[in-house]
Amino acid sequence: MLISLIVTTYNRPDALSLVLKSIENQVMKPFEVIVADDGSDERTQRVLEDCRNKLSFKIIHSFQRDKGFRASRSRNKAIAKANGDYIILIDGDMILQDEFIKDHNRNAKPGFFIQGSRVLLSELQTKLILKKREVFISFFSSGLKNRKNAIHSNILSSLFSSEGFNIRGIKTCNLAFYKMDCIRINGFNNDFIGWGREDSEFASRLLNTGIKRINLKFNAIQYHLWHQESSKKSLFFNDEILNNTKNYNLKWCKNGIDNFL
Repeated sequence: MLISLIVTTYNRPDALSLVLKSIENQVMKPFEVIVADDGSDERTQRVLEDCRNKLSFKIIHSFQRDKGFRASRSRNKAIAKANGDYIILIDGDMILQDEFIKDHNRNAKPGFFIQGSRVLLSELQTKLILKKREVFISFFSSGLKNRKNAIHSNILSSLFSSEGFNIRGIKTCNLAFYKMDCIRINGFNNDFIGWGREDSEFASRLLNTGIKRINLKFNAIQYHLWHQESSKKSLFFNDEILNNTKNYNLKWCKNGIDNFL
């Protein structure tokens, strides 16, 4: 199975470079890494050029002009470029534990998508990590807000991971699915502008087609660098899109990934 790892980013080159460094440390590398860039300035391009010369994996830069928060469109554009048959989505401020890709690969199975968890880092710990440029973080590190999520155990994962049909806690910072399942529902809905609900709406349409959710625990560990919360001023409009999908059991969005295929 070929895995395309898609990393969303916007004007956070210091964090992105550490994320790419953590990918280099993976015991199992993805087939390719696609950086879904929502209109960053030239600093991000410089980071990618530098990493291409130092790192062992293929990096594709999927760029769109900065016209506000358009994460759905950015992800669709990147997914359309993907050569892998399995997609893992992360954010550009997620440092990956070294078995992250291996865990996703082991848990992937047809008819399911995977929702992983994350470990939240404190503001102070994030500043230290960015200063030291260090990507080794573990259960024993300081500054972890939800430390239990840093436990890596295949045994515990088999005991506590679960399957279901709900969208509670859906986050694209650690989400994986087969590309053909994404294409079947026309990807993310490009009508979403601003932060929030595009991930839940995407998952709702997957569920409406019969694709079940795996809630993955104690595997695919990632550490979320602290940042200020995004503006939630678009939530009213975005909630309307989500509720429409849920109320009418929609499986397809009109304005989706087919714009890029």
